[in-house]
Amino acid sequence: MTRRYFGTDGIRGLSNRFPMTPDLAMRVGIAAGTLFRRGGHRHRVVIGKDTRLSGYMLENAMVAGFTAAGLDAFVLGPIPTPAVAMLTRSLRCDLGVMISASHNPFADNGIKLFGPDGYKLSDELEMQIEELLEKDIYGQLAAPTDIGRAKRIDGVHDRYVEFAKRTLPRDVTLHGLRVAIDCANGAAYKVAPAALWELGADVVTIGNEPNGTNINLDCGSTHPEALQKKVHEVRADIGIALDGDADRVIIVDENGTVIDGDQLMAVVAETWKQDGLLRGNGIVATVMSNLGLERFLGDKGLTLARTKVGDRYVVEHMRSHDFNVGGEQSGHIVLSDHGTTGDGLVAALQILAAVKRTGKTVSEICHRFDPVPQLLRNVRFSGGKPLEDAVVKQAIADAEAELAKSGRLVIRPSGTEPLIRVMAEGDDKEQVERIVNGLVDMIASVRSAAA
Repeated sequence: MTRRYFGTDGIRGLSNRFPMTPDLAMRVGIAAGTLFRRGGHRHRVVIGKDTRLSGYMLENAMVAGFTAAGLDAFVLGPIPTPAVAMLTRSLRCDLGVMISASHNPFADNGIKLFGPDGYKLSDELEMQIEELLEKDIYGQLAAPTDIGRAKRIDGVHDRYVEFAKRTLPRDVTLHGLRVAIDCANGAAYKVAPAALWELGADVVTIGNEPNGTNINLDCGSTHPEALQKKVHEVRADIGIALDGDADRVIIVDENGTVIDGDQLMAVVAETWKQDGLLRGNGIVATVMSNLGLERFLGDKGLTLARTKVGDRYVVEHMRSHDFNVGGEQSGHIVLSDHGTTGDGLVAALQILAAVKRTGKTVSEICHRFDPVPQLLRNVRFSGGKPLEDAVVKQAIADAEAELAKSGRLVIRPSGTEPLIRVMAEGDDKEQVERIVNGLVDMIASVRSAAA
């Protein structure tokens, strides 16, 4: 069965347009609630969201769907994605839901589902939900006496703050550090600054005035320029940029230089290896992580296992091969000793711990390797399958052969947007640029001809 709704990170799209309509949100609630309505206990679901205007609409629709399926719905309000995963487990819920489109603009929204173990649902479970959505789902509704109840839960912010604080090593405080944090006008706008302040930091916060439409707008991990400026302005020791649902992080050092997820994973891997905490003798990342990271780890006697793009594929590999560090170049950092999904705040605390323990600056700590020249470009398309064109296939094969000894080529459709992503990396910057630009132009021409 072809996946109609779910992409690499749940369901995502333009709010109030298919598939992100209140009708579908309610139907997903009924379908997922039906699938996880197992056993004779009282079933429950936690529902969190970020700060998008459409969150009100989708939250109420999902509450209607889950209660119609017979589940009690615990409504959390704006809260980070990793907090939803944590609370799904700690409240012994059957399901967790995060209503968010992560780093996308405010007009988009999405639905992420977590199982009772706090992990994102597998492809198989998502397919089962899709199959239910294609059936007469209203035949699965609970009996009138079994309809669920809904209530808002107080104190969830405090629970997550305490959880995050406990991930910082006990011998470390943040006293003496000036930390600038950009909350992207998103889900962590209250909890992240509070946790840092309670751990002793002098905290300067931006991106903490959400109005429903400014989430990720010229701020957060995808737009770190505002944070770079603030770090210079207040002479901060470090800048922390979260995204809209706070499951990813980008760091800005004291000089205003942006540090991506590859460097952060290198820091954690090296530090945890020294402390005897690293499992799997390496880390897990995606095909998009820089070749420089792979070479750095190899020099340290560590391995880099690669998966397809999507943090849940990273997590699946970590679980099946007993790794406890993984993530993506974009800043999803998964530390399975502490959580089941990417957590921007918890990852940042590991970097802060390394800074405090060594007494070094962030720039010294976080520049673990020189990245190999890498170029990523996107080609937008509205229909057709340009990657199946014979001319494009041959051009891709030729490029792969040319890069075989000195780099890599990765071409893939986006799982969340109508884009084809073309990425190449290698020791020769001019070669990389020529290959990527040539492939982008060719794919664009095929797309135009098909249209």
